[in-house]
Amino acid sequence: MSDEYDVELTEEHIMLRDMVRKFATNEISPVVDQDENDHRFQRELVTKMGELGLFGCPVPEEYGGNGMGYLAHAIVTEEIGRASGSLRVAFNMQTMGTAMSILKWGSEELKSKYIPALMSAEILGCFGITEPDAGSDTAAMASTAVRDGNEYVLNGRKMWITWSPVADMAVVFAMTDKKAKHNGMSVFVMDMDLPGVSTKAIKEKLGIWACPTGEIIMEDVRIPAANLLGEEGKGFGYLMKELISTRLSAAAGAVGSCQAALDEAIKYANERKQFGKPIAEFQMVQEVIARMVAETEAARALVWRCAIQKDKGLVNNMRETVLAKYYACRAADEVPNLALEVLSAYGYSNEYPIARILRDGKVYKILEGATNIMKMIIATDALGLKKANR
Repeated sequence: MSDEYDVELTEEHIMLRDMVRKFATNEISPVVDQDENDHRFQRELVTKMGELGLFGCPVPEEYGGNGMGYLAHAIVTEEIGRASGSLRVAFNMQTMGTAMSILKWGSEELKSKYIPALMSAEILGCFGITEPDAGSDTAAMASTAVRDGNEYVLNGRKMWITWSPVADMAVVFAMTDKKAKHNGMSVFVMDMDLPGVSTKAIKEKLGIWACPTGEIIMEDVRIPAANLLGEEGKGFGYLMKELISTRLSAAAGAVGSCQAALDEAIKYANERKQFGKPIAEFQMVQEVIARMVAETEAARALVWRCAIQKDKGLVNNMRETVLAKYYACRAADEVPNLALEVLSAYGYSNEYPIARILRDGKVYKILEGATNIMKMIIATDALGLKKANR
């Protein structure tokens, strides 16, 4: 990141960024390639992130956070995403998809029990939305939750759930009234060690190999009725608001991926010599680098605007969040491709990080809302067909 950006950050933000960058450089970067190649998830690194307070930026101090806000969260997420796409997901698993959902809609008992433990990484979280036949069409989910006295009984199968093989708890969406469709969805906190809960890892993926992904199978899982978040039947509205949070993390991580690719391309262009001089002196290489810089900084500007709006109180700024998510995640696919052009054959090998960055960047166009869904929201808002929240 250019030091020129320092003028837009407070001294506190700069200190936070530099601390996280040092941690990522010293703790993550030396092991990231080996972890990816070995498909090895290091819980110890997540624990260290928790000890440093990295998960608590948007969370109040009374629940173990630091209350620094959403811009701080975006900065931290970008720096970790710059070092590892696999570890970037921790900010949704520990913060946006779990802790923030409980903070917004959970009882005081649930807040006290789960949020501080998520902040410290004493426990690991995940959230269950996607199913084999319900991706973008969330109202088609088949998982059910039936009230039985002081309990709910959960049945169903969740698919492509990040961290499900290693998580200790989950925020799970299920239908309490299937006939009501969108108005029949509810959301619950579920411990992963309960009878009837099982997981199955998805091992063959294009990228983020050090990030466990899998299925959650729920067979007559009984949870306390008090584990309902908010009101029964309000889950779809809660889900839309949760995605406004998780999409910010995805966008910030995507910027980190862009910056990592740009870093590698600049370094290589200055070191690699052809025809008696560094390839950085060739205009065609300069043209590619210029495009990479523009894409990265434009994406960062959209992410920061979105985060600053949230810090000013406009938490449910769907339009700006979707714009940031769409642009940054598209850039996370394009910028590493441009870096590959600079590194050429070396970029195609695992000797350099570009192959990993390129693989990991692809997932940003899928998670937390596919690219076409983002474009649909942007277009319908612009056309006045359906206004996004501001």
